[in-house]
Amino acid sequence: PPAPDWSAEAFVFHPDPARLDAVAAVNRIDLDLLRGVDRQKETLLANIARFAAGAPANNALLWGARGGGKSALAKAVHARVAQARPALKLVEIHREDIAALPGLLNLLRDRPERFILFCDDLSFEQGDVAYKSLKAVLEGGVEGRPENVLFVATSNRRHLTPRDMIENERSTAIHPGEAVEESVSLSDRFGLWLGFHAMSQDAYLEIVAAYADHFGLSGGRAALLAEAKTWATTRGGRSGRVAWQFIQDAAGRAATELEMDA
Repeated sequence: PPAPDWSAEAFVFHPDPARLDAVAAVNRIDLDLLRGVDRQKETLLANIARFAAGAPANNALLWGARGGGKSALAKAVHARVAQARPALKLVEIHREDIAALPGLLNLLRDRPERFILFCDDLSFEQGDVAYKSLKAVLEGGVEGRPENVLFVATSNRRHLTPRDMIENERSTAIHPGEAVEESVSLSDRFGLWLGFHAMSQDAYLEIVAAYADHFGLSGGRAALLAEAKTWATTRGGRSGRVAWQFIQDAAGRAATELEMDA
């Protein structure tokens, strides 16, 4: 395959043959627009900044409620740090390509740039043994993780494996404690855990208001927030994703462009 355009800021990994395709425009929002996750934002930003500067940093697992901003935060933090350190690149690897991770590391190992390997919605189902390969790459393998590579993953599960898988191994193994340790130990390879939990109504409305201000949505604020409450009720929950979907609907009705760099 042709050599990647290393001047690009982000890539998507494809395993067969192993290659990196440059991303023309990364799908993300500005870090300042992410509300209700201040602690997670500060912690991940500091970790990635240390890594970009060549200092020690931890692999990061962003886990918790769906729509809480896990993926958005990972991409926004990369963009913020890369403004000062353009040699920091973002490489997305899909969950189904985890088994090809050693091939990706071979592409990156001797490069002068520093890379964040980003895997969205990482989890493993019953009978899936790909997590064992990932464990060896993150920590414990002979080669291990290259010094210029950091792994950031998002998941709805803290332990990356379903509860029924853990319970089944506990019930069928001769030494159930050891079987369970094998299933949940992958999460331990991530030195940094950041939890995203159910969102309060105040936090949800704060996000809606921040989006409305940023994109210049006209109209009464009280009416807009009332509509946002109704929207969340019809969706069965509150989250940053629900707030963004409401803003897209409101902007569409107002014929307002949503320019992300505005």
